[in-house]
Amino acid sequence: MANSRRVSKVSSLIKREVSLMLMQDIKDDRVGAGMVSITEVEVSGDLQHAKIFVSIYGSAEARAETMEGLKASQGFVRRTLGQRIRLRRSPEVSFIEDRSLEEGDRMIHLINQLEIKDPEELEAQESEEMV
Repeated sequence: MANSRRVSKVSSLIKREVSLMLMQDIKDDRVGAGMVSITEVEVSGDLQHAKIFVSIYGSAEARAETMEGLKASQGFVRRTLGQRIRLRRSPEVSFIEDRSLEEGDRMIHLINQLEIKDPEELEAQESEEMV
């Protein structure tokens, strides 16, 4: 129980610190190519690995370029986290693109496109098809 609380706390600290780094410290132009937001951080139970899920707004090219920039900055992010968060060992950091928001938008768009038919109209259509 205490371990899961600690993992959760470290996860939220990493999310906060990396968000600040994205806004202030990471100078790679590729990271600025798309709007980046951190959707989630998963930290392993031993605090040795951190998966940082990012949502990137922009074209496919901008998203790919931004991911390259984020992957290139992993060492910097790890070192900076080590300075800002008191842990025995800084976790290995990996950035993973999170497309769930985009998929959610697509699903909402598809649902909105569906026509909700009147039950009587549906019955008439079914009876025509049976003939």
